Amino acid sequence: MTKEVIVDLLEEKHRTLFDWLEKQPKENWGKGPQGKWTTGQQIQHLADSLQLLNNALSYPRFFLKYKFGLCNRATRDYETVARNYQQKLEENKDIAALFNSKLKKPILKNRERLINRLQIQNKKLQYKVRKISDLNLDTLVIPHPLMGKMTLREIIMWTVHHTEHHTNILIHNYSEGL
Repeated sequence: MTKEVIVDLLEEKHRTLFDWLEKQPKENWGKGPQGKWTTGQQIQHLADSLQLLNNALSYPRFFLKYKFGLCNRATRDYETVARNYQQKLEENKDIAALFNSKLKKPILKNRERLINRLQIQNKKLQYKVRKISDLNLDTLVIPHPLMGKMTLREIIMWTVHHTEHHTNILIHNYSEGL
């Protein structure tokens, strides 16, 4: 998948999420199905995830190479990355549940600030993707907490899927009513 396609998908998936958020009553921010994240927690999680990736991409390339090494295989395509992530989630439900239980609930007063933060982090990632060479996208690796080492291109494609995944969860959870 080319950088341009990845950037377009990042924009599209985030636009879908932001459009959905605009249509939701503000009261839903702190509500969620029993044992599931609230809307606020979903947005907090996505913003944190993007910020961590943007921070990692801010390091000098030589540091990433020194710290994590280089990829010794072909870059996986989007479908493979998405499928592997869904499989890892299924296989590690206990770890995911423990991780999910630790996320604080953002208050309604912080809704606009958090949505704005997510928008800014998304735009930063799009900018960084455009600036990174294809060689670096396909050879430099960074660790993902669930998936292990991934090339930069793979983890950015994962971010596209991750946004879509959480948007679909929100749409599903709130279409059924709380």
